[in-house]
Amino acid sequence: MTAWLKRLSTKQRLLLAGGIYLGITIILFAVAGSAGRNNAFKPQDEFKLDPWISIKIGSLDLSINRAVLYLFLGAALTTGTMIWIARRMERRPNLVQTAVEAAYGLMRNNITEGNMSHRMAEKWFTFVGTLFLFIWFSNMLGYIPLPTSHEDLHIGSISIPAFAIYAATANISVTLVLTLVVWINYNIEGIRAQGLIPYFKSWIPAGVTGVAAIPIFGIEVISQFVRIISLSVRLFANMLAGHLLILFMAGGLAVLLGIAALGWFTLPAAVAFYIFEVGLVATLQAFIFATLTAIYFGGAVEAHH
Repeated sequence: MTAWLKRLSTKQRLLLAGGIYLGITIILFAVAGSAGRNNAFKPQDEFKLDPWISIKIGSLDLSINRAVLYLFLGAALTTGTMIWIARRMERRPNLVQTAVEAAYGLMRNNITEGNMSHRMAEKWFTFVGTLFLFIWFSNMLGYIPLPTSHEDLHIGSISIPAFAIYAATANISVTLVLTLVVWINYNIEGIRAQGLIPYFKSWIPAGVTGVAAIPIFGIEVISQFVRIISLSVRLFANMLAGHLLILFMAGGLAVLLGIAALGWFTLPAAVAFYIFEVGLVATLQAFIFATLTAIYFGGAVEAHH
């Protein structure tokens, strides 16, 4: 048997493995069959935020829920990791220090100084770097395979809320607040650097004068507000889509349709999506958000030419 397999080409081996996998799926479907569509299963409940500790001040809801916990975890990891590493820096760096120095170089040289003047980079590097790390940690926390049950875990008289697989950055409220902080600050920085009137004049490209400047200025005003939508929705949508894909492929679709064998068939896709999200998307989205932040700050202090 082993000798026969060795004689097969890579393509033939892949076809054989695929055939075996498909055959097992068919056998499972024949044995388990279909239980019919499960209308009780609601995938969107994965992102439902039930209050754990209700705190309401008038119409203001400050309740502690899963999103708040993950925000605190992201902030704690960002702060704690950097403090821990800073206290253990050595002349001959180990693997951890080497990785941190590479990340520092990415944030300092590529993201910040690559899109700002040196003076601006000195001022805003800490903000941009913290933003990158916080989003990265928040994204990565969202892929820790915690229990997905929405039932509380009871240990004696203690009730522990179910965490599930969740990312704070998959909540539009979180990404919108981060975006508003960026948007407000780069506009303030632009006004400080150029003055109120010159800053708004810089929104009109050089050479555009007369009546034509009015619609151009209006378009630029719209584009400035569209940045709020694009920056916040890009991060939120990518994280939400990634989680939904993993949820559906890892068994959610099988539960929803009531076909048990489908879970076996879609599981490899779930693993592939998981590796793709953890290995690329989580870091890429943090990089894009931080880079656009640096670009907006750099562009705000420089007059358009």
